[in-house]
Amino acid sequence: MKLQGAAALRYLAAPDPGKAGLLIHGADPMRVALKRQEAIAALLGPGGEAEMRLVRIAASELRKDPALLSDAMRAQGFFPGHRAVFVEDATDALAPVVAGALGDWREGDATVVVTAALLPAKSALRRLFEGNGNAVAAALYDDPPGREEIEAELRRAGLAAPARDGMDALAALARTLGPGDFRQTVEKLALYKLGDPAPVTAGDIAAVAPPAAEAELDDVLDAVAEADARALGPLLRRIEAQGVAPVTLCIGATRHFRQLHAVATAPGGAADGAGSLRPPVFGPRRDRLVRQAQSWGVARLEQALAMLVETDLTLRSAAPVPAMALVERALIRLAMLGAR
Repeated sequence: MKLQGAAALRYLAAPDPGKAGLLIHGADPMRVALKRQEAIAALLGPGGEAEMRLVRIAASELRKDPALLSDAMRAQGFFPGHRAVFVEDATDALAPVVAGALGDWREGDATVVVTAALLPAKSALRRLFEGNGNAVAAALYDDPPGREEIEAELRRAGLAAPARDGMDALAALARTLGPGDFRQTVEKLALYKLGDPAPVTAGDIAAVAPPAAEAELDDVLDAVAEADARALGPLLRRIEAQGVAPVTLCIGATRHFRQLHAVATAPGGAADGAGSLRPPVFGPRRDRLVRQAQSWGVARLEQALAMLVETDLTLRSAAPVPAMALVERALIRLAMLGAR
């Protein structure tokens, strides 16, 4: 049987223990690993692995000794309960071995759980599971998690349904993070909200979301965008002492002002523009960007971008220039432009 999309996710959350086999394949190894863990935990219960009701077999071992799979499938453990045999990173070369085990499967035998990279439609392993009425093939694609999957992650972490803005923020975050990072962020959110019965909000998400790649530049860029020339000097000294290159500072400033320009020119207004930014921003940070964009206006933002492009071209030219002094001068001029 073939499953994909929401149907595959629902099945992996509660697989049928009466089925002989389960194939989970996908392009993202982390996504496959997380869903495999979820499926095996649902099959065996919380104590399954500790009670030795799970047998792990590497694909390389199975190629050397094909009988390992059938033997593990029929073996009886010391503890009662359902059992599973997990074969990791399988390829089409193992299709005959797995086919033999599934053909010999009887009620009471362990469920055979196989993981693989994303398999094409003509894959022998994929066709084996899809064409077997007593087995399931679940394909996992790199689509961002939908509302149903996000809610399942929240329930797993012990969190109640979020507020509307909280769900919007989680959906935006899920589109930019990998599945492993997203799950870690939800777990961090559960600790952050421990003992707090209020629904999760966008502000809560902003408090635990991973920092942006260039978060160390935020204070400098905010000082420029908010025309705080007095604070800019000490901040520039500090960031220079940290070893930030002048070209990095210039690129960060250009990116920030392009964000502000996108927010200011959005057809639905600045608030809609901030909501469409990628990577997304949440809570107070998002509100701050909206205020900065509204304060500058489109015309002055275009002046600022022209100034930054000119500075960048000078930095990249063959002319010998004091690079950090050039960037600092441009940022101070920007701060003064914003104060007009």
